[in-house]
Amino acid sequence: MKIRNLCVIDDDKIYHFLLKNLLKQNNIDVKSVFFQNGQDAIDFLSDEKNNDDLPDLILLDVNMPIMNGWQFLEEYIKLKSNFGKDPHIYMISSSNNEVDINKAREFSSVVKDYFLKPICKEDLLKIFI
Repeated sequence: MKIRNLCVIDDDKIYHFLLKNLLKQNNIDVKSVFFQNGQDAIDFLSDEKNNDDLPDLILLDVNMPIMNGWQFLEEYIKLKSNFGKDPHIYMISSSNNEVDINKAREFSSVVKDYFLKPICKEDLLKIFI
């Protein structure tokens, strides 16, 4: 799958900055949108549901205000049949708690994998290749 559009859902602005730099350093040219909570991302996806700008890839954090990663996934599953694309979703979190890792496995119908922050170059390339 060619990744043209990236959606990052994470409340950590430093992570946004680091991810942008990592993408640039590795010549990964994608159109990116960043959200600090799941609700803003759901609103965006709902508004853009038939647009070519829908993400091909979503990088999702677990712990965020307003709507966390788990709540986002529950809402996304309810709405995904309305979207014109079926993006790959990767959980990227600072939580190494087994409960979170196992919970991500429960969402295996939509979550491709779970990575710990900070994401390294090798893991990022695995996602994009």
